Amino acid sequence: MGVVAAGWLQAGLLVLALAVSYRPLGDYMAHILTSPKHWRVEKGLYRLMGVDGDADQTWPTYVRSMLAISVVGVLVLYLILRIQDHLMLALGMPSMQANLAYNTASSFVTNTNWQNYSGENTLGYTAQFAGLAVQNFVSAAVGICLAATLVRGFVRKQTDRIGNFYVDLTRLTLRLLLPFAFVLAIIFVAAGVPQELASSLHTVTTVTGGQQTIYTGATASQEVIKELGTNGGGIFNANSAHPFENPNAWTNWLEIYMLLVISFSLPRTFGKMVGSHKQGYAILSVMAILWGASVSIITWMEARGWGNALAVAKGAMEGKEVRFGIPGSTLFTASTTLTSTGAVNNMHDSLTPFGGGMALFDIMMGEIAPGGTGSGLYGILMLAIVTVFVAGLMVGRTPEYLGKKIRPAEMKYAALYILATPSVALVFTGIAMATPTARNSIANSGPHGLTEVLYAFTSMANNNGSAFAGLNGNTQFWNVAGGVAMLLGRFMPMIFVGALAGSLAKQKHTPASVGTLETHKPLFVGLLLGVVLIVVGLTYFPALALGPFAEGLK
Repeated sequence: MGVVAAGWLQAGLLVLALAVSYRPLGDYMAHILTSPKHWRVEKGLYRLMGVDGDADQTWPTYVRSMLAISVVGVLVLYLILRIQDHLMLALGMPSMQANLAYNTASSFVTNTNWQNYSGENTLGYTAQFAGLAVQNFVSAAVGICLAATLVRGFVRKQTDRIGNFYVDLTRLTLRLLLPFAFVLAIIFVAAGVPQELASSLHTVTTVTGGQQTIYTGATASQEVIKELGTNGGGIFNANSAHPFENPNAWTNWLEIYMLLVISFSLPRTFGKMVGSHKQGYAILSVMAILWGASVSIITWMEARGWGNALAVAKGAMEGKEVRFGIPGSTLFTASTTLTSTGAVNNMHDSLTPFGGGMALFDIMMGEIAPGGTGSGLYGILMLAIVTVFVAGLMVGRTPEYLGKKIRPAEMKYAALYILATPSVALVFTGIAMATPTARNSIANSGPHGLTEVLYAFTSMANNNGSAFAGLNGNTQFWNVAGGVAMLLGRFMPMIFVGALAGSLAKQKHTPASVGTLETHKPLFVGLLLGVVLIVVGLTYFPALALGPFAEGLK
């Protein structure tokens, strides 16, 4: 089967599987977020936390609760990593150095999962399970919690209450992430992914007669939640390119499905909660168009080898696994960079200049197509608010979206949200390029070296976690600066989302009129696509011109 045919088959089956999942999963998540009934185990957890499960919170209280859980998560994970050598099931691994432990704790709590270490040579079971795995579940649920608040802001009228963070977090973890991860982990074990504790270290004789110790570990359970929760990271340094994490083309396809399915189903949840599935379809259309365009462009660039010395071979296989080929690699690349996953099954540093540039552009879009678990939905809704505001200016009337007026207060929150992440990425990139110790970590000179740094901080600020390789991130500068960038890039936008949700919830419902923009029609979809591309272009084009564009055109 040719490259083009294989690519079309994989992508077609993926679209079909996502389409089949869209309605039942989207409706189920809406039920989780709106049901008045609590499970018995949930009531027990509420009592343990001292939480009234039937009492909603104001937006400042909701956001403070989210920040408090996250701060505790950073501190606990940092402590686990620092005292790992004293914990059971440490497998003889030493404690992690202070600045690396800080970077890792910040990374996993923010759903970034940027790793400046090799997992199989650094972490024991306790750190993996009690530390990283817990945050993989919690950080994924936190993103959906914030998306739910924004949707409630549109639904609720003349109230200062937007939900209860602890209730949302508990339900999403127990009712959605845990059961799905459990079932999918069994499938992964059946597909050949290791899942063991007692004999995770195996000594084998190599073909040259030497001895080598191979680590297997409880990989399947970690692999599933890292993709399902759009976390990224990996048990092994090679990530999803490692045969223990991703044995074959079937598991590769399933991993892509997992990292997309929740985020692509959330527009259905949105439509269900606001009472109009057409609104969900409009948002889904924008996500799908951007995702399809990215997959097509990266696949075309890598299959053609344009901008790469391997163009004569009609395909750039450098840095790719033969068992996945170009279609399986580029489909994974586009999907992981368009979500806040960061898992990789090929080395993005080895992509053609324009293929790598497209992957970088994907992250710069704010990961809204479909984005991370929750963060993709609230990100695209923020841009939808900007879109209706621009449309309102064109016709000279106060813009409205889903029955709520978009006033100066709402636009300020939306503008701050849009500016927060690019500011972190570009400012930290500038600092790194101006700092000699930071530049010493760059393996390549010229435009490619700039792209490595720009990609790193764009990935960290957008809570993606994928890297361009060629950059030594395990230094004091990169660990500390990266940790700060990840925390700012995650929580600053979330604060503005909560504030906007509270502002919308206080408004009364405004009936649609003749001048109201119909936000479920193709015109709105086109306007929203234009706003996405213009915002990204105006923000990042100078940096892209100096990096991947300059490299590809030289």
